[in-house]
Amino acid sequence: MAKGYWVANVEVHNLDEYKKYVAANAVPFAKYGAKFLVRGGSHTVREGQVHSRVVVIEFKDLATAQACYDSPEYQAAMQLRVAHSVGNLAIVEGWDG
Repeated sequence: MAKGYWVANVEVHNLDEYKKYVAANAVPFAKYGAKFLVRGGSHTVREGQVHSRVVVIEFKDLATAQACYDSPEYQAAMQLRVAHSVGNLAIVEGWDG
């Protein structure tokens, strides 16, 4: 079965407040088996424009990735993020080879 992924690109404006989001999202990420493949780190932009923070999170499948995002736990955590960052997030199905 193909895995599901969150691919996010974020610019954080207030790191101290953003850390509250990071702490709160640990609950839904644990519940839905999220595995961070990329979490910040250095990167090189080869085309287009990218915010400073790139994140890729793996889930067992697309439905689980979507359920995590839609969960009350993540939606509550997200409210801690929106005032302190801007970005893009796509939920995508991976190739299962």
